[in-house]
Amino acid sequence: MSRGPNTRLADLFVLTGWSKGELARLVNRRGAAMGQQQLSTDTSRVRRWIEQGEIPRDPVPRVLAAVFTERLGRVVTTEDLGLERHRPTRTGAAQSATSSPWEPDRTAAVLTEFTGMDLMLNRRGLVGAGAALTAGAVVADTLKGWLGGDAVAYAASVPGPRPVVTQGGARPAVDLYDAGPVGSDEVDALEHSVQVFRAWDAARGGGLQRKAVVGQLNEVGSLLTHRHSPAVERRLWLVAANLAVLAGWMSHDVGLEPTAQKYFVLAAESAKEAGDRPRAGEAISRAARQMVHLGRADDAIDLMEAARAGGGRMLPRTRAMLNTVEAWAYASVGQSQATWRLLGEAEDLFAQEPDGPPPSWMQVFDEAELHGMQALVLRTLAEHDLSAAAEARRHAEQVIRLREGTGRLRSALFDRITLASVHWLTGEPDAADAEVKRVLGLIGQNSSHRTWDRLREMYRLTARYRGVAVVDELRDELGRELRSVGVKNRPLFA
Repeated sequence: MSRGPNTRLADLFVLTGWSKGELARLVNRRGAAMGQQQLSTDTSRVRRWIEQGEIPRDPVPRVLAAVFTERLGRVVTTEDLGLERHRPTRTGAAQSATSSPWEPDRTAAVLTEFTGMDLMLNRRGLVGAGAALTAGAVVADTLKGWLGGDAVAYAASVPGPRPVVTQGGARPAVDLYDAGPVGSDEVDALEHSVQVFRAWDAARGGGLQRKAVVGQLNEVGSLLTHRHSPAVERRLWLVAANLAVLAGWMSHDVGLEPTAQKYFVLAAESAKEAGDRPRAGEAISRAARQMVHLGRADDAIDLMEAARAGGGRMLPRTRAMLNTVEAWAYASVGQSQATWRLLGEAEDLFAQEPDGPPPSWMQVFDEAELHGMQALVLRTLAEHDLSAAAEARRHAEQVIRLREGTGRLRSALFDRITLASVHWLTGEPDAADAEVKRVLGLIGQNSSHRTWDRLREMYRLTARYRGVAVVDELRDELGRELRSVGVKNRPLFA
């Protein structure tokens, strides 16, 4: 009986520009290259996949994922293509990914597949922000359902690999070269690696170490296909969540926006498997920051609602961090009252005495980061309400002092771009010029595309000073630099 059209496959097929015959030939050719010479896909089979929802037998879904990944220049998984068969839940009731948690074995399988495809992809150029990015509101709706649901229980003490259901029945989600179960010493090393990767990211941006993080995450996904003791299992899921957040943030940092969004969702799912709802909420707040950066504040507000609803009982500093993200979204649309309220609450929450040490993933939200976010939020609001500029300047100058000598180059660049923007807004072109020249002297030492994005947004503010000699000279230099890096393939404003 027909399952109905596979709309996921159909939508992506349209983006490729292929004919059905071309896709059939590509599947056969790629399958042969993968050692699957027996494939004999033809046009009629492709039509049945798209129009009737027929799911081909293994390994065709994996071959299709590889073919679409290479064509579209971004990671495409079998699930993205609508070619996954999910087993029923433990209770036998059918549940969808949009209304309930994924089971742990499914989360591990998706995580491993996605990271493997990401590592495979040979990117000849970075994917721009407009390339098939899922709407933030859709992601928020999806996450609201399962963040509010109960975690799925499973027998973690059962030895051996978890089975993953495929067309041919259950099989272990491992291959000949997968590592087996690990103990606490190995998890200690993995947790340390997260700290190392986090420090690299803060120092130089996401471009240099992104694939190393994705590779480590792929290994952790493979480990999670095995059974471990409950304590080790939980720690592995937390490592997966932390690495997925880093992979997402690094992907966002270099302009791989759809890839980043998928990693944030995987991070939230991994955190929930670990029973750490605040970690899941923070992961979703990263997706909200991504949306604000892309000019989609309404989607960011929806995501923050999901982060708060699903984050459970959070420490005051975690709530303070979420407040600053939400305030940035409201500042982007000029809602002064909400912005000031959220920032005031953030300061009060940050000042509360902590009950204990913060989790490792919150240690980066220190006093400097609080001031940095306040500066960014109020600089954003100042474009709608200039009265916010004075406070934006105070926070920017404070964070620059606090970050001096810390080695966090990317954050320092953001801080100076924020301060320069405030100077442009308040009619101080000479001070702005000095800050921008400091930025240009350092920006080549980091691999973050977001710093160039932020610099480009600041460039708009220089237009009102055309005719001022020092500004005209700076605009010429900035224009050359921005065009040379091809920031998001966007034209310069003004």
